[in-house]
Amino acid sequence: MKTVKDYFFLFLKGMGMGAFDIVPGVSGGTIAFITGIYEELISSIKSVDLVALKMLLDRNFLAFWKKINGKFLLILVSGILVSLLSLAKLISGLMESHPIQLWSFFFGLIIISALVVCRDVKKWRGNVVLGLILGCVVAFFITTIAPAETPNNIFTVFLSGAVAICAMILPGISGSFILIILGKYAFIVNALTSFDLGTIIIFSLGCVLGLLSFSRFISWLFKKYHDLAIAVLAGFMIGSLNKVWPWKQTVSTFVDRHGEIKPLMQENILPTTFQSLGQEPYFWQAMLFFTLGVGLVVFLERAAANLKHAR
Repeated sequence: MKTVKDYFFLFLKGMGMGAFDIVPGVSGGTIAFITGIYEELISSIKSVDLVALKMLLDRNFLAFWKKINGKFLLILVSGILVSLLSLAKLISGLMESHPIQLWSFFFGLIIISALVVCRDVKKWRGNVVLGLILGCVVAFFITTIAPAETPNNIFTVFLSGAVAICAMILPGISGSFILIILGKYAFIVNALTSFDLGTIIIFSLGCVLGLLSFSRFISWLFKKYHDLAIAVLAGFMIGSLNKVWPWKQTVSTFVDRHGEIKPLMQENILPTTFQSLGQEPYFWQAMLFFTLGVGLVVFLERAAANLKHAR
């Protein structure tokens, strides 16, 4: 039996998931994983099926609510939405004003999160190690793909939601970065900050479709190939570090449909090289925020473990 305190912390975990999903390269699914709610989340989403729909159509609301673990989903999703609507402008602003500090924070967060995820592997066999390596390679390749320019029509926004949500619920896969590849990140963030209800609804419907279908695949994968699945996810997290490296040099740019010049391809460089280009590397500040990112994950993991033992 969950207490009010449990649900309060669940709401905060939802806010954490929402905040991290805003930033390209960081996955809200990672927060769900390290705070101990990932399996319950996938199970709850998976329970929304034809049987649940029949209960709803028959107006058997209590049975429907119980089957889908409604209280859990409502509180978690509420936290995510509050975070998305309230922090989108703040985080996007920090990406513009303090990119090195922000990327350093998430670089530390992802590294320690990958180690935390790897600890969940019960036995490191050859295929599991291969899965870890494959995950690293695939994620690294994805981070090198140049962003596309796509139309802002209903179908594209809907499809972007369906694809991005699949990444958002996976530890190590950033839904925000998928939106960048699809050319929809800035468009969706602007829709959230300006409260463009039409775009938000269409995008959300795409998310619902992707969520209901992909959660079943994830549930099956974890049940049949648990260690391999964990290793691949950890590999994705490690490979994604290429995207969140704090010091970058723009190699090429493109002009978007609004006439603004934006980076097309960037390469990672050392802080000393960054400084030689006439830019302040903020090295010690980067180290501080890297440490804060590591510390946050350690704190979240221990807090989740303490709550689990307290029950």
